[in-house]
Amino acid sequence: MTFPVVGMVGGGQLARMTHEAGIPLGIRFKLLSDTPQDSAAQVVSDVVVGDYRDLDTLREFARGCDVITFDHEHVPTEHLRALEADGIPVRPGPDALVHAQDKGVMRAKLDAIGVPCPRHRIVSDPQDVAAFAAEGDGFPVVLKTVRGGYDGKGVWVVDSAEEAAEPFKAGVPVLAEEKVDYLRELAANVVRSPHGQAVAYPVVESRQVDGVCDTVIAPAPGLDEGLAVRASEMALNIAKELGVVGHLAVELFQTRDGRILVNELAMRPHNSGHWSMDGAVTSQFANHVRAVLDLPLGDPRPRAEWTVMVNVLGGDYPDMYSAYLHCMARDPQLKIHMYGKDVKPGRKVGHVNTYGDDLDDVLERARHAAGYLRGTITE
Repeated sequence: MTFPVVGMVGGGQLARMTHEAGIPLGIRFKLLSDTPQDSAAQVVSDVVVGDYRDLDTLREFARGCDVITFDHEHVPTEHLRALEADGIPVRPGPDALVHAQDKGVMRAKLDAIGVPCPRHRIVSDPQDVAAFAAEGDGFPVVLKTVRGGYDGKGVWVVDSAEEAAEPFKAGVPVLAEEKVDYLRELAANVVRSPHGQAVAYPVVESRQVDGVCDTVIAPAPGLDEGLAVRASEMALNIAKELGVVGHLAVELFQTRDGRILVNELAMRPHNSGHWSMDGAVTSQFANHVRAVLDLPLGDPRPRAEWTVMVNVLGGDYPDMYSAYLHCMARDPQLKIHMYGKDVKPGRKVGHVNTYGDDLDDVLERARHAAGYLRGTITE
């Protein structure tokens, strides 16, 4: 039997978990990784170490691959077009992926298809930022470099024109957005295949700490059913209109006056979908593999009433393995997922999933496990 080869560009934890999801299906993976020590490079057998920004490297890597997909959005758009011209299926393709690569392009497209977003425009200098603020409710204003930001990087909240100089030093366009008065952050995760089949996971609540996702609750507690349906329909429509193939995460603001606004897009498995590894019939990673291969998509429905994911961040306690005894004995249902990364303060090195019928209990179990692994909880 001949099984397809999926070429994964990027060697981080998303690639590692996507590879894991393909193993039961017999799917072969080929990895383009920055270093042999990267998270996915530790577990994938066919690894090419090279620079994804180099077209010749990408072309050589693509030989023998049936499809190319990604664990990040940073491959130059023109390189992806070159691969497509060579006859290599790229999923998501460059025409879709550019909307996750460039926040200015994303905002323009979402405006064009009628998707509600925060007030925004591209600004040219600090004085233009002040003018943008004056056009609305004044400062503070959120500034984002249009390319390259993630996990709070490339994002500034400024209270004056004088504070607005830093984002322009990167030499790329800067997007100004209103600072939304939001109740909480949500995420709508959907998966779409080349022939147009699509599935939607329950809308989740995503809680951030210092600009980094800390906790995800599935489904979002107390979310009005009508608003949840609207968020899912919005995400499915965005996937269709942008031609997304694979997983799409639509990060949302739920405003205090009852609206939902699109904050960011990610066209790959996403932190807000990690709960699905243990909490859904088919995980985001398994459905991403199915989608890029144009296989029928799996059931996204939850297995339990509540599932909670908490990220495990590095702290001052590097020996996380010794904490397993306590965590596993205390909670036999706990699911621990580690990424094979060196422990550094603030770095995502893993996550834990818990599930059950009592949300307070599920939250406490997940937070305790993540805290004990990090060393901030010792009993």
